[in-house]
Parts: sequence; structure tokens; C-alpha cells
Amino acid sequence: MAEVAFHPPLALPSPMDSVCKRKMSGLTIKTDLPMSSFPEYKDPFFESSGDTMMESPIAMNPAQKLVDKVRGDTGRHPSPQPTHLNYPSMNKVNGNGHRVLRSATVGYVAPEFSGKPEQMKQVKEFISKSGWIPDALADAQIAWFYNELGIDDVYFQLERPEVISNHISSLYAAKVAAFSRDDKREEITLDMEASDHAIYIDTSEPGKSAVGGPQYEHRLEAKYLDHTDNAKRFRVETFRSPGVLGSHADSKATLRCYFVYQCLFVEPNADPNETRLEVISDRMFLAKATKNTKAIYQEIIEVAVNRTGPVIEVFDIEDSREKRLVVAFRSRTARGLFSALSDLYHYYGVTSSRKYVEQFSNGITVMSIYLKPAANLESKYPPIEESIHQITKEISLLYCIPQNKLHSHFIAGELSLQETTYAHCVWVFVQHFLNRLGSEYASLVAALDAKNSAHAEILSKMKKRLRTETFTPDYILEIISSHPGLVRALYASFASVHLRVGPEFDRHFIAPTPAIEVLSDSSLKDRITKDVNNEHEEMVMTAFRIFNNAVLKTNYFTPTKVALSFRLDPSFLPTFEYPKRLYGMFLVITSESRGFHLRFKDIARGGIRIVKSRSKEAYRINARNIFDENYGLASTQQRKNKDIPEGGSKGVILLDPKQQDRAREAFEKYIDSILDLLLPAETPGIKNPIVDLYGKQEILFMGPDENTADLVDWATEHARLRGALWWKSFFTGKSPKLGGIPHDAYGMTTLSVREYVKGIYRKLNLDPSKVTKMQTGGPDGDLGSNEILLSNEKYTSIVDGSGVLVDPNGIDIDELRRLAKKRVMISQFDMSKLSKDGYRVLCEDMNITLPTGEVVNNGTAFRNTFHLRDSGLTTMFVPCGGRPESIDLVSANKLIKDGKSVIPYIVEGANLFITQDAKLRLEEAGCIVYKDASANKGGVTSSSLEVLASLSFDEEGFVEHMCHDSKGNAPEFYKAYVKEVQKKICENARLEFEAIWREHEKTGTPRSILSDQLSQAITTLDEELQHSELWENEKIRRSVLADALPNLLIDKIGLDTIIERVPDAYLRSIFGSYLASRFVYEYGSSPSQFAFYDFMSKRMSRIKE
Repeated sequence: MAEVAFHPPLALPSPMDSVCKRKMSGLTIKTDLPMSSFPEYKDPFFESSGDTMMESPIAMNPAQKLVDKVRGDTGRHPSPQPTHLNYPSMNKVNGNGHRVLRSATVGYVAPEFSGKPEQMKQVKEFISKSGWIPDALADAQIAWFYNELGIDDVYFQLERPEVISNHISSLYAAKVAAFSRDDKREEITLDMEASDHAIYIDTSEPGKSAVGGPQYEHRLEAKYLDHTDNAKRFRVETFRSPGVLGSHADSKATLRCYFVYQCLFVEPNADPNETRLEVISDRMFLAKATKNTKAIYQEIIEVAVNRTGPVIEVFDIEDSREKRLVVAFRSRTARGLFSALSDLYHYYGVTSSRKYVEQFSNGITVMSIYLKPAANLESKYPPIEESIHQITKEISLLYCIPQNKLHSHFIAGELSLQETTYAHCVWVFVQHFLNRLGSEYASLVAALDAKNSAHAEILSKMKKRLRTETFTPDYILEIISSHPGLVRALYASFASVHLRVGPEFDRHFIAPTPAIEVLSDSSLKDRITKDVNNEHEEMVMTAFRIFNNAVLKTNYFTPTKVALSFRLDPSFLPTFEYPKRLYGMFLVITSESRGFHLRFKDIARGGIRIVKSRSKEAYRINARNIFDENYGLASTQQRKNKDIPEGGSKGVILLDPKQQDRAREAFEKYIDSILDLLLPAETPGIKNPIVDLYGKQEILFMGPDENTADLVDWATEHARLRGALWWKSFFTGKSPKLGGIPHDAYGMTTLSVREYVKGIYRKLNLDPSKVTKMQTGGPDGDLGSNEILLSNEKYTSIVDGSGVLVDPNGIDIDELRRLAKKRVMISQFDMSKLSKDGYRVLCEDMNITLPTGEVVNNGTAFRNTFHLRDSGLTTMFVPCGGRPESIDLVSANKLIKDGKSVIPYIVEGANLFITQDAKLRLEEAGCIVYKDASANKGGVTSSSLEVLASLSFDEEGFVEHMCHDSKGNAPEFYKAYVKEVQKKICENARLEFEAIWREHEKTGTPRSILSDQLSQAITTLDEELQHSELWENEKIRRSVLADALPNLLIDKIGLDTIIERVPDAYLRSIFGSYLASRFVYEYGSSPSQFAFYDFMSKRMSRIKE
């Protein structure tokens, strides 16, 4: 059993020197047992018959049986403070309710410890032996500890007398130290931390958050509640002493005690959908909770497992001003919520008498807090009923971002939770959208020639430097923090637009605190100019106005949410930085991440990727570039989607530095919060209607990307549960059991890339078996593995996440195919398959000597730059993986020798691997380059046809013809449809390859520019055709749709039925994209004025026939 001796503020010698010592958190913890020890429990619930819990806390109930088993065991199990509540049977509610508890029975049972008097005598003996407390004061100190702190009997029954005496001595030492202070302020702190349990005792004033001090709640949640080890879950029990410390009339401080201990679940690995308490509970909770407390938890957990966000309940206690607040949510989704809840109710002048955190093995956490007015505070706070009402409304906001960047202003009472959270969101916005480059950069762009490679290189370097050095996140936060008055005024303006107020809405819900006059935008501009001290401050605070004016709709004020999402009007983006205007833009901010979703057309589709950072520096770089990367990816998607109805879109989620293990949580919140803005609100009190300044229905089509492939099924099912009629088409890339067509299984993306590779060989009469090939992105990835499986070239080098594999004589293709089929990295390559000149350098390798004699000092650095080496081993380079801008204008010069590219052919399979200016420089040096927007479009074609099938079938037909059965068997229609999709991918790729080759031969225009010109010509004509008289002509419309739609789909469903089921906007997009792409591929991006007439004349003649 652990013993505790408290050192600060007064050191006490150890009463026992015969046991080993271990120093932890300011305490000497003496133990004759391993620190990881914990009681071995025998389940008492299967030994007793009848009710699990008897009404009398004194009777020999299962809790007492369990305590008797634990007593004297090798671990320590602190217990909860008794409550005086009962929970009678009541009707089911939706999970955000307010109910009354009418009886006075307890909510937890604390069995009476009959041996307490005898134990107190033993404690006194230990205290007398130590000699640190005068005998005349010993009885009073013991009685104070036993009777005045509210510690329940289970604690005393579990602890040994010498441990209790040590605690009493430590607290007495703190009193002595406090008495010696000039201000006579009593501050008592004690902590004991072990791997499986902990105790914290601290002095605090009810209703006030301590800014300084030991910050035990933060320490507790960081170590025991928010830790990353899923195998260890901890319960927390905390209570406040009934009386104040000290004898002074103005004494206000009381003691707050925290008990933490590791959970022992009945079934540790319960299913996430399991709700039976007898299966998912901690054993001690089952033993000590009354039937009524179990009923509360049972009901709330049943709601929580079916909700992404928190479930919030309030219980009034009859004939009492005390309220019981219960919050349930999925574990790991709200880091820092425990301490943040304290700050929230303190803000409203409320204190807690006791708090409990219960964990359940199905992944649900339940916090139960007993609240009452803080009697020691001034009467400036609203009545307890209003305070509790406001607290329950704001918990959802707190859950989204428990610890925002301006939280200190909230603790100090300078700004409300709504205002600080709003400021946090704008702080994120400012980092990405402050005009960092300024008018000087715009002037520089105008003065220099972007086509001149030297000028372009200067602009590229200048842009990166300006974005790095001008406004750092810390500097922006410093400016915002120095203007709380402006924040309040700007938030009031934001809330006045987006907070619904009316007969059917709650007028008290998240109103600005305190209420202030709402200023017009022009008045806010004047106020900012007046209040700021310099130009930088004005730029940052003006960005708040830009943000307010850009928000078209937000879930900020909806009662239940998991993250904050904003649909923004992208017109505020400067055109010289972002020349192609976005159609739609979402900003999502969670407690784990920030993210964007960008699209260039109303009907658009693209993948969602999660960006992880290996270090803080990597995060800073990623954060600076995340929006530009998202914009570039969406722009690339827009160009490669030229053949299909959907325009380009992309979503990017950037995990915060300390949340790299929270990818799934961040993704789920991102999706759910965007759905808040896409779906009509149909559950009052949970999802209320939002203010929609956009005013039109929006449907987004998404797909998998980096780090999200295994999350797509969840997103599809979640959209279905949220009532989205378009759930079948919401996400592509889902598993076949949901009707998805996996790109990797059928090589969809690679098929397109291969058409460009084979096209070059065909045009230049090259023998593929004699072509030496380099590939980034190895056999473990989708594109890389399928490229290996479909290729027939001579591989000389492969670079992947594990390192570099090289063999000048040709890497063994059979061994590569083995790795590709297993989807593993080159780190698992059989080295006996390499020739004497071959080698492998892994990222972790140091000081490796290559067969050429070259010494590689650092494996990671070698891997990161290998694709830029002039090795003389590469004829064809196919990037199938790697970070964006792996080759930029500066690094491209490493691939040019004597004015000629050392790599003759590049087909860019990986998105944005080479910057546009670098592509042009390489083409100028003689390299044949086919860019990503052209080569890497097989996946988008497959996804588009997957969406089309989802929209065309009704739900029954979709399940029958597109979904694999429980044994994994594919329907016959599915098999045939996949082959038709593959055929369409190859057809589209060949058409574009031939068009680009022909235009380059004819005009000499670089292929990288021709690719963009073709895309632009197709998308522009597409928009025009969608709204032209051609669409209104039924014969033409039906003829084009009949050609554009897969024959298999028409044969199965019928053209008329497809037209009836598929949304009109989507049909228009099919019509426009098909006609436009076929015309441009045939006549080029700059056809004669009569070309389209000729094109349509041929089509009309076929219709008449």
C-alpha cells in the first residue's frame, strides 16, 4: 500500500525508513509494492442474488462485500462522496433535457465503516510516534480530517492507518506553513500520482477558477483522462469540503479533493454499440451506484452511442437549489473538457460540491457534476436557474473547442465563452487569409515577366519568404488578445446575423455577454481604426470584419454540434494570389484540427485528406501551406475532372501538433459539422434551423485521399443516419458492401497513368523493356503498387516511405510484384535479389557506403532528395507518391545538365508533385512532361461513374445490383459495370493524350500549358452548354445523355427512369461535360468559329437517322 509524505511547503521526515522510496510530483511515495499495482477484484455481482444494490447504505450490500475484499489488498481504491439523490422512472427523452429528481435517496452508496473509531485511535498512535503534530492538537486534526472534509467511509476502509496519518500530517504541515505567511492565507496542496491511481488535495475558493497554483485538474486530465493509452481508462471522483478553512471571518477557501483510479471493466473490449451497463461498466461503479443512478446512466448512454456529439441532461433536486448536470460523449473526442467545464460554471458564479467521471468500455465517458450557487461570491451573477440554463447551452460550444487560444480571457471574466471561441475561430482564419503578400508583391508580379524563369524563381522565393515571416500565429494572437473590447463588438455583429431569435427560439441562447450595442460594418471599421495602435493591428482586426462578411451560414449556434463549421463566400480571396475564383468554401475547426473544403463548381467532387506532422516545425510548415495546398489540389481536380459531370473539389484536415493520434476523431467531426450546413434541421433542441444567407441547396460529393481510405464507410453510414437522401453518393471509394468501387482493387487511377506512359512509347516507337524507370511511391500504395503490377519497363530505382531501392542492372520485377501484391514497402525487399551494383538505403540508416563508394550520412535526407539526383539511370520517371512541390523551380535545375533534362520523360501520377513553373522549365530543357491533371484522372472517372450509379438506382436496386453480399460476393451487374468503368477510363485518357500530342506538334506550346488550356476550354464550354438552347432541345438532350451514360446502366434502369431520379443539375453537368470534352478533344482548345457548328451538324445528322 502506498504511503505519502508531503514536502512543500514544510518538509516532514519519513515516518518509515525501512521501505523503498520513489519521488513523484513533489511527494515521497514509499511503497513496498510495484507502482503499477492495483487490486485484483473478484466479481461480487455474480455471488449475490436479487437486487444489485440495496436501499440502505448500512446493510451488507455488494459494495460492502467488494470493499471487504479490497481492504488490506495491495492497491488503493478511493471512493465517491455520498449524494442525496434518487432517480425515479421517467419517460425517454432526446438526450438534451431538464428533469426533476424527487426523492432523497443516495445516488452512490458509501457503506458505513464500523471500524472507524478504532482506526482513528491507530492513526493517532502513528501521529504521536512521528511527533510532528503536538499531542494537544492531534485529536482536533484527526477529527477535522475524518469529519469536516466530506471524505466518505470507503476511503477510510481501504486505506491503512499509517497512510491516513501521513496525509493528516501533510495537511497539518501546510497549515503551519500558511500561518507563517504574512497574509495568513491558507494554501494546502497535496498530490500523489501512481500509474493506476492518484490523490490530489488543493485549496480553492468556490466559484472561482485558479489561474496559478498546481493546476491539478489540468494535470489530472492530461495524465489520466486524455492520455493516449486506450488500454487504461480512469474514473475520477472529486468533492469539496462543506466548511471553509481558517477561523477568519473573511475566510472563503475550502478544500477540493480528487480521487483517481484505474477502471476494471466487466468486459474490457465491449462493442462500441453495446449499452448494457452490466457489460460495459467499471466493477466498482456497478457495486456502488444505486438503481436510480444506473437508470440515469443507462438512458444517457443509449442516446450517446447513437450521437456524434455530447448528450447533456440537467436534473433539478426537489426542495434544493442544487442541480445535477450529466454530460456523456465519446472518449478521446474532447481533450481538456474536464477542467474547461469548471471554468464554464465558475464564469456564471456556480460551484460544484462533487464531480464524477465514469468510463465505460464501449468508449463512452460520462461526467456528473453537482452544482449550486457559490455563496461566497458577490450577487452580480444571475439566479442559479438562468446560470444552469446558459451552462447547458454552452457545453456544446465548449465541447467543440474545450481549450481555445483566448481561454485565459474567459477565466478572468473579460470575455464570454462565445466571444473567446469566436475569436479563436477568427484567429485560425487570419492565419490563412490575412493579405500577407501585400500590394508590393502585387506590383512586383505586374512588373516582372512570369514566363521568364529567372523572374518566376524570384517571385516564388519572395512569396514563400513573405508568408513565413510577416504574421506568425503567436503575433496574431498577441494582437487579438490586446483588444478584448473589439472582439466583443465584432462578436456582437456576428451573432446579430447568425443567431436566430423568434417565438420558436430560445432568446437566452448564447446571447453576447454582456449585451452591447450592435455596430454596423462601417461603424466597426471606424471603431477599429480608433482603437488600434499600428497598421499590423488594424490588418488583423479588420480581418474579423472580412470573416463576418464572408460567413454565409454556420452551425455556431445550433444546440448540439461536434465542431464549428462555416460556409464562406470566397470572394474575399485576392485574385493575384488565387486567380481562379472558388465556387464554395467551408472552414471547419475542431479541438483536434482545422480543415477546409474547397470546390470550383456547384456540382463537384474530390477526396478528403488528413495531413499529419512529424514535428512542431513540420506542423508550422504545413499550417502555412495548408490552404494553398488545398486550393492547388482542388484546382488540379477541376482540371482533371474535365471529362466528368463533377467539377473539382478537395478537402484537407490538418491535425494539431499534439493530436497526431486523433485522425479518426478529427475526420468524424469534420464530416458531421459540414453535414450540419447541408441538411435541414429536423430535431428541435438538438439541431435547430440555421440562418442561411446562401439560400440554395448544396450537395457535396467526397472521396478518400491520404489517411482517410478506412474512414469512408463511416462517413457513408453517418450521412445515412443523419437522414441525407443522397447518402449513397456522398462518398466514393467506400467498400463494395456499400456499393463502392475501390480504385486500388481495380487499378482505376493507374489505368489512366499507364495510357500516357504507353502513349509516349507508341509515339516514339520505344521498346518498354529497354526503358529504365524511376518511381516515387512504392509497392505499399494504391498508385505505386498497381503501376508496378501493370508495368513492363526495367525498374532501376524506387523511392517510398521507408527509403530508396536502386539497381542499375534492373530491380527484380518478380520480387517487386510480390511486394506490390502484399502492399508492403521496399524495406521488405529480399536483398538477395539485387545485383552486385544494387543497394537499399532506409530512412533510419546512417553512414552507409554505396557500391559506387559514395557515403550516405543520413538515410532520410538521401530519400528526400534522391529523385533530384543525376544518376543516369532514369529514362521514364513516374511519380506515384510524394509531397506536393517535391520538384519546384529551384530544385528542377538539378535535373538539367548543359541545358538538357537528364530525364527524357515524366508522367506525373502524384498530385502536385511538380510545380507548374518547374514543369515548364523541364519542358524547355527537352523533357516530355504530362502533368497530373491529365495523367491522374482515372480515379475521378471511376468515382464519377460510381456516383452516377448511386443516383440512378433506387435504394432497393442499389443494394441488389451494386452492393456485395455478406460473404463478399459481387453481383453480376457490379462485375460488368466495373469493366465498363475501366474501359471508359482508358478511352478518356487516350482522347486527351492524343489531343495534347497533336496540339503540341501543331503549335509548339508546352504540354503542361496545353493540358490547362484544354481543361479551361472544356470547363468554359461545359458551363455555356448547360444553360444553352441545346439543353432545352429534348431530342438533343436525350441523344447526348444516351451517349454519355453507360450503356449497361441504361439497359438495366432505362433512360427515362435515370432522368427522373438523377438531379437536374447533375444531368446538366453530364450533358455539358460530355459535349464539351468531345468537341475540344477533336477540334482543340482554340477551334475556328465554325468548328462547333460542324461538330453539332454531325451529331444532328445522327439524331435524324
